[in-house]
Amino acid sequence: MAPLRALQWATLMVPNLLALGAPTTETQFALQPHSDPGSERPLATTAQRRLRGRFLHITDLHPDDHYKPHTSTQENIACHRGNGLAGVYGAETSDCDSPMSLVNATLAWVKEHLRDEIDFVVWTGDSARHDSDEELPRHNKDILSMNRRIADAVVDTFSDDSGLVVPVVPTFGNNDIYPHNILMPGPNDILRTYSSIWRQFIPEAQRHSFEFGGWFYVEVIPNKLAVFSLNTMYFFDRNAGVDDCAHPSEPGYKHFEWLLVQLEYLRSRSVKAILMGHVPPARTAGKQLWDETCWQKYTLWLQQYRDVVVASLYGHMNIDHFLLQDTKEIDMSLISVPGMSKTSAREAMEERLSIQSSAGYLKELRDDWANLPSPAALEEDVDESKKGRGKGKGKKGKDKLGGKWAERFQLSLISPSIVPNYFPSLRVFEYNITGIEDVPSWADTERAMQLKETISTLDEVPEEVHELKRREDPDFEAEKKKKKKGKKGKGKKPPADPNLRLPKPPAKDALPGPAYRAQTLTLLGFTQYYANLTYINNDVTSDPEDDVAPEGWNPGKHKGKTPKHDKPQPREFGFEVEYSTFDDKIYGLQDLTVKSFVRLAHRIGQASKVSGSSVEDDDEDDGAVDEYDDDEGEESDSDAREFAKGGKKDKKKKHKGKGKKKKARKTWLHFLKHAFVSTKSKDELKDM
Repeated sequence: MAPLRALQWATLMVPNLLALGAPTTETQFALQPHSDPGSERPLATTAQRRLRGRFLHITDLHPDDHYKPHTSTQENIACHRGNGLAGVYGAETSDCDSPMSLVNATLAWVKEHLRDEIDFVVWTGDSARHDSDEELPRHNKDILSMNRRIADAVVDTFSDDSGLVVPVVPTFGNNDIYPHNILMPGPNDILRTYSSIWRQFIPEAQRHSFEFGGWFYVEVIPNKLAVFSLNTMYFFDRNAGVDDCAHPSEPGYKHFEWLLVQLEYLRSRSVKAILMGHVPPARTAGKQLWDETCWQKYTLWLQQYRDVVVASLYGHMNIDHFLLQDTKEIDMSLISVPGMSKTSAREAMEERLSIQSSAGYLKELRDDWANLPSPAALEEDVDESKKGRGKGKGKKGKDKLGGKWAERFQLSLISPSIVPNYFPSLRVFEYNITGIEDVPSWADTERAMQLKETISTLDEVPEEVHELKRREDPDFEAEKKKKKKGKKGKGKKPPADPNLRLPKPPAKDALPGPAYRAQTLTLLGFTQYYANLTYINNDVTSDPEDDVAPEGWNPGKHKGKTPKHDKPQPREFGFEVEYSTFDDKIYGLQDLTVKSFVRLAHRIGQASKVSGSSVEDDDEDDGAVDEYDDDEGEESDSDAREFAKGGKKDKKKKHKGKGKKKKARKTWLHFLKHAFVSTKSKDELKDM
């Protein structure tokens, strides 16, 4: 079509198409540039795509095209050769990576069952295999090639005949780069390559800044909600290519500068944000994943933008759990004064968490939660000024938690993985769309913009991008160790960074944001799906005996066994519901606000030995476990909430402690069950 004819056609058709509701985007394939407006490409004329109030979180695919069924799961073989019970769709509960059959079947299932029921996708990285086989070492070209394949498959999954209909927001994980864990400051070839691989997903206006730092965001609901892809590799404690987030020369420092500007801009437009990344800000009394200065800044940023940030979502750890960041642990000296980094008392977490180390980590979280203030003051139906309580005591209780919305704390939700270290998992969130049900979707807006581009090309004002300067010292590891060693003895305090910008808090009259108070865009709950590979692979003759979990490489629960068929005979692949927060009577979550998780964390913490109400060593332990085993569904939502208030009012005082202990133990075992995606037996849960 000649340019003039294209212009005339578009001038006539655009008003009609827009009157129908903006149509959806053109057909595009990964790594191909947008076609010229005058091309012969068909334009979509479908009706407006309405919001569903749901989105998908998918993480840690770890595809391995060297995987072979019925091979060994032993260390340094990794389901590549030998004989064993590696199933067609993966070797569940082992450290083998995902066969391509699992990845393809997962995306096919998502396309059939979820694509038309969700508004956007959060994809939190690690789309390449681990370096687990010395005979088949990873190479950079293989990692990038696999990421291209997966990105192409994701585009196909979430597209119709005219292109993407569901926005996908990716980020890279520590295994998406070579060598793994190490990403140098940008600009660099890795960031430029991913800018090409994710061309379909990164807004064109942000590609330049992505090549400098690997960060971007997408307004998944235009003018209402943005999803931020954080480059957590610049926060990751194991990345020897960078140092911290306190020095202006560091990409982590620049990352927070960029995030401040963008969140401030969203605040001015009354747009909300979901933050997501690969490596979560996991931090216990003894271990951590992020550099401490990065954790400090992140916690401060979320505190100041608590009216903007809706949720924080991560992957990497493969276990289903959540984190609470405590703003009382913010240390401004680590944020505002470069060189003041203190020697951290926390160790870096293991490279790959074994079952034992994962259980130990979860126990550390539980012990931390044992020290949480009582959430009784959070109950809106509790009148703290009555029933014998002293005047002002209710207010004091709320203050310990940051007010009635628990704004002292922040929540990070960590989803389990596709790679079957346990069972492959997907998570579908539901969120409140009250008042925005009919706003134009991402696809409608994108396609309307593409139609307008056929009429004229608008001049764009480029966003200001500050280049991330390369560090002059090439010995990154030596410098990292030197700075972490810290100063010993007396010395002058380094001057504060004169260029440091700190985020502004919400306006004094601002209401709590969607992460704290139920409103439009608040996360309401999620449904956790899993694929039971033991059943689907159809290779096991009987249930395996319970063994002690290994410390290092995990060959899985089928180690040493042979399949019951000479050739694989798998059953039909599919996901099923593992649990849903909407009807989980033990968790009793009203929604996914911070307040709800503070209540849950406090209840889990009461099962800790350090809480003062431990049940692990007393005579009630077996009874609590039996209650969990046999009566898991009998506890009501109101029972769970009554526990947070201090027990039911009609119970005698001598029975109140016993009931609390049983519910705490029951909740802890339930938490463990889901952390390991229902792969652990009741006896294994008891032993953890």
